Amino acid sequence: MSIFNLPDLGEGLPDAEVVRWYVKEGDSIELDAPLVAMETAKATVDVPAPIKGTIKKLLAAPGELVATGAPLVEFLEEFSIKSHKREDTGTVAGKLQTSDTVITKQAATIQGNQNAAKITPAVRALAQRLQVDLTHVTATGPNNTITSKDVEQAAQNLNVAGELELLKGVRRTMAQAMQQIHAEIVRVTIVDDAIITNFDANYDISVKLMQAIVHACKIEPNLNAWYDGHAMGRRILSQVDLGIAMDTADGLFVPIIRDVASKTANVLRNELDNLKLEVANRTIKPEAMRGSSFVLSNFGKFAGRYADPIIVPPSVAILGVGKLRDTVAPVNGVMAIVKLLPLSLSFDHRACTGGEASRFLGALLDFMQN
Repeated sequence: MSIFNLPDLGEGLPDAEVVRWYVKEGDSIELDAPLVAMETAKATVDVPAPIKGTIKKLLAAPGELVATGAPLVEFLEEFSIKSHKREDTGTVAGKLQTSDTVITKQAATIQGNQNAAKITPAVRALAQRLQVDLTHVTATGPNNTITSKDVEQAAQNLNVAGELELLKGVRRTMAQAMQQIHAEIVRVTIVDDAIITNFDANYDISVKLMQAIVHACKIEPNLNAWYDGHAMGRRILSQVDLGIAMDTADGLFVPIIRDVASKTANVLRNELDNLKLEVANRTIKPEAMRGSSFVLSNFGKFAGRYADPIIVPPSVAILGVGKLRDTVAPVNGVMAIVKLLPLSLSFDHRACTGGEASRFLGALLDFMQN
């Protein structure tokens, strides 16, 4: 019998979530036939069978997170794939050491507890069993010691608050990316309003915004770029590959419309509709979400006027679009009711100056308003 471990599904991903198995225990499967669907960073990938054989045991359930290189399925047949082999240590953490020795310890200080509280080994074991984070427990015992009652009270509070839901799949990937982006990018946001006087039933705001971004990139190309923080350099891109932020129940997806400048309004609308359908059905391919040069986020279809949008590396800018609303403004010297579209442009100040970003936004406003 042989164990097949989860292979690297691309770009050194640390783990993936089991979406569904295409087989059950006892089934026979052909070489390269779909074995299991795994969800990685914003994409679902089918993992093929490494051999023709019989499934003895499925080692992960749907919804379970599996680390790259961890056991995934056991076959009855022997096979040799070096990249999938690793020493069986008996447990996930390694071989379990056992002993009959009784260990006695004094109360230890809890690292990270705001009040530098102390705890005995027995109470620590209780906290582990009840899944209580000791750094957030207030000590009521003598000499600032956490008691078993303190731990039990904290556990009751957790029950009232509800069970901790570990982030998985797209949401987990998004959380990791947002944390890294916040730590690395020097983000600045400028805002303004586009006053639209020629709005009618046929006005396609999404397509108009795409075309306006292309126009602004011609006027100020420094915002259509990639930035390399390690090399401290940027690449100015000649082609606008526009990422479109799309909200789903599973998290945020950013599929890309390639070479926007070369496409007509009808083609852009059709591509946008097709991408929305692929994202909704989770059939979008990973390569369709890599390599955007600029990102558009139309959050205003839900609510909100202005925002501080998160930049998607390695691109250096993103345009956030707020909720379209009616307002009164002068048009050719006469007060009239017009449409006002709030715009928020975030840019990476390491790669762009404030002047470059302002000129970009100005060019975009001119296109939308004229």
